[in-house]
Amino acid sequence: MKLKHTINPVLLQLIHLIILVYSFITYIPWYILSGSRQTVAKSKQIKAKPVKNKPGSPYRSVNSLHCLASVLYPGCDTLDKVFKYAKTKFKDKKLLGTREVLKEEDEIQPSGKIFKKVILGKYAWLSYDEVYVKATNFGNGLAVLGQQSKTNIAIFCETRAEWMIVAQACFMCNYQLVTLYATLGGPAIVHGLNESEVTTIITSKELMQTKLKEIVSQVPLLRHIITVDGKPTTWSEFPKGIIVHTMASVQAMGAKADNVSKQQARPVPSDIAVIMYTSGSTGLPKGVMISHCNLIAGITGMAERIPHLGEKDIYIGYLPLAHVLELSAELVCLSHGCRIGYSSPQTLADQSSKIKKGSKGDVTILRPTLMASVPEIMDRIYKNVMNKVNEMSSFQRNLFILAYNYKMEQISKGYTTPLCDSLIFRKVRMLLGGKIRTLLCGGAPLSAATQRFMNICFCCPVGQGYGLTESAGAGTITEVWDYTTGRVGAPLVCCEIKLMNWEEGGYYNTDKPYPRGEILIGGQNVTVGYYKNEERTKKDFTVDENGQRWLHTGDIGEFHADGCLKIIDRKKDLVKLQAGEYVSLGKVEAALKNLPLVDNICAYASSFQSYVIAFVVPNQKELTELARKKGFKGTWEEICTSSEMQNEVLKVVAEAASSAHLEKFEIPLKIHLSPEPWTPETGLVTDAFKLKRRELTSHYQVDIDRMYGKTK
Repeated sequence: MKLKHTINPVLLQLIHLIILVYSFITYIPWYILSGSRQTVAKSKQIKAKPVKNKPGSPYRSVNSLHCLASVLYPGCDTLDKVFKYAKTKFKDKKLLGTREVLKEEDEIQPSGKIFKKVILGKYAWLSYDEVYVKATNFGNGLAVLGQQSKTNIAIFCETRAEWMIVAQACFMCNYQLVTLYATLGGPAIVHGLNESEVTTIITSKELMQTKLKEIVSQVPLLRHIITVDGKPTTWSEFPKGIIVHTMASVQAMGAKADNVSKQQARPVPSDIAVIMYTSGSTGLPKGVMISHCNLIAGITGMAERIPHLGEKDIYIGYLPLAHVLELSAELVCLSHGCRIGYSSPQTLADQSSKIKKGSKGDVTILRPTLMASVPEIMDRIYKNVMNKVNEMSSFQRNLFILAYNYKMEQISKGYTTPLCDSLIFRKVRMLLGGKIRTLLCGGAPLSAATQRFMNICFCCPVGQGYGLTESAGAGTITEVWDYTTGRVGAPLVCCEIKLMNWEEGGYYNTDKPYPRGEILIGGQNVTVGYYKNEERTKKDFTVDENGQRWLHTGDIGEFHADGCLKIIDRKKDLVKLQAGEYVSLGKVEAALKNLPLVDNICAYASSFQSYVIAFVVPNQKELTELARKKGFKGTWEEICTSSEMQNEVLKVVAEAASSAHLEKFEIPLKIHLSPEPWTPETGLVTDAFKLKRRELTSHYQVDIDRMYGKTK
């Protein structure tokens, strides 16, 4: 994974000599003062062990071998108690922050398209006490509107402070919060609202106008719409029987003395806190029922993996709160006195799409210490930085590469590089505000190259997490001193993990040198099941003879000698070719996704065919440059549909696949270049940017038939 330089060999030897002398001189002071020798020792320790000395035995963290953790604070066994504890402990401390919108402008692009740009001010903060009061009043106000304990209420809204206030209100009053992604399509929204039989939905003005307006007539039980951001526009065609409120007006109802005095029924640990509709990589979204004790166990496990978590930390929230990764991360922060500043992918950085040129993005103003991300976003950062490195002068580029390779060697030994960090990587680090101390990646596998790049250039540990909505987001997280790549860490202290044989794929928990098999997660974080879907619940969840509840994930993993887990395959991604070879589509995609020429890729294979094909979203800058070199002229669409350019890209893909040691039958023989990117709005990827294989297959069916030589 080292970067290639173009330095004269003699000069390179001299540079290596200087580095050797520098390392020798600084080693003793570093060893005495840095405390990193403890980090080196910790990285080599056993992190998890099997409970019993036999194949298939569950692995547990060495910190919870005898008893799994389930409660964050003594006596706080429901989410309302956790927030009340935090409110009492951190009363006047800042909790939720939102940037003020100073100005909005329409910017006309050269293509004629109009982009909305914003100029944002400082963050305005609500304290723990203020959030608690707002949540209490909102919960009481919902009761005035007729909301009953243990009944469903929906939130269909972007990630923002009001989302968390609504959630806390529902936890306090024991309302079951139904969460829906803001990017879901109309049929999926209708399905979620009708299946959960909600009478009230909380949303924003924009989503009400752009999405709910079109489908509200298909939700016959809906009676109340509450907007979080002021008075909405009146619709003349709005269905009768539906009343539109603002969040402020509902809070005002709840604040009245006679309403405050009403005692709400408080939840018990087994009560459902959230019915979370997954973004659905296949078919319609499923509602996962997550109880109070599920979420508390999950955040207990997650918090244990973040050392020194507390009041000095600032977390930036921009991923969808309807995703279990973001909700869990924010609940961890809220329960430990951290500040949560809200953002969005469109305003995150100075270069983000909605930030007016010359003004500052959210990370620059907030300067967070903690951040969660998904691989798609990290891959983009990696490619953007490397593109800028390639545009540097020869001297600058070689200096960066030398520092990068030197630091890679040092961190692999457990050492730090303060000089490189301050002189070479400071500018890159400032892209995320300059103060990030822990980056957590989840939602999908992160490539080793991207993980190592983030480690080096952002000068902080990059933890990979593994968990599902069905396990309340909890499963594993790498420890901050573990700088290995490609692994997801040891089981969290709240759960245990075992591997079950999968004969069809040839994975067994007796395999050497590492046991392999389907990953099963057990513990109090394992959820109740799917809402109104008993058949699927029975398929994915089992209970053993000890009463332990297990989730069958469908992912294939292997345990390493130190107890860390590596995800190596997925049952659904495995396709048997006509000649009998098994192809892991995820493995093919992982090997090719970091190519500068590739922004996104979906591999496809049919059991009736003998080879793999792929759909590729090419990087516009890289492909345009390749077309120029090959003398091909045309529009972006013409470049993508050109058989000549497809063949050129295929050569690059084949070379990269061979370098990544893919088998011959795993290398795509034909590709289709898509001029349009895949976004959650297109319905081809989820909100966590996971591929929706069924939708992609349907979307590209004509191209699949063409690439497999089928004629109509």
